[in-house]
Amino acid sequence: MTTGQDWPVAIGEAARRAGVSARMVRHYESLGLLPQVGRTGSGYRQYTAADVHALRFIGRARSLGFSMEEIRELMGLWQNQARTSRQVKRIAQAHIDDLAGRIAAMQAMQRTLQALVQCCHGDQRPECPILDDLAAQEDGPSSAAPIPRAAN
Repeated sequence: MTTGQDWPVAIGEAARRAGVSARMVRHYESLGLLPQVGRTGSGYRQYTAADVHALRFIGRARSLGFSMEEIRELMGLWQNQARTSRQVKRIAQAHIDDLAGRIAAMQAMQRTLQALVQCCHGDQRPECPILDDLAAQEDGPSSAAPIPRAAN
């Protein structure tokens, strides 16, 4: 096992240093977020300090909920010294707006569920307003907000 700051390193060590799994390293490579890495004569991947730095960037962006497409765009800007901060801010602001919408939808779901739980006696009776709401066959939209999904 490679120790210290010896470079290049194998995928497991690169993943460890970047704080991601080896599976995610392969996934990011398959998406083209990392350039082709060098390989040993026997075909093992070899990662440089720059590769690990890029993996940390990707991991941090993922932890903030950016989609892979947003990360691709952010990485391009990060690597482009001619970029403007306006370009980066536009992506971050769009992500904030998306998060705000998803948070509002989740808060609406929470309010709906809280109201249903308050209406449920939670006793030995078979009647349950929670199940009644889930089974309702309305023609219009449900009273509960849709479940927000993270963009990939």
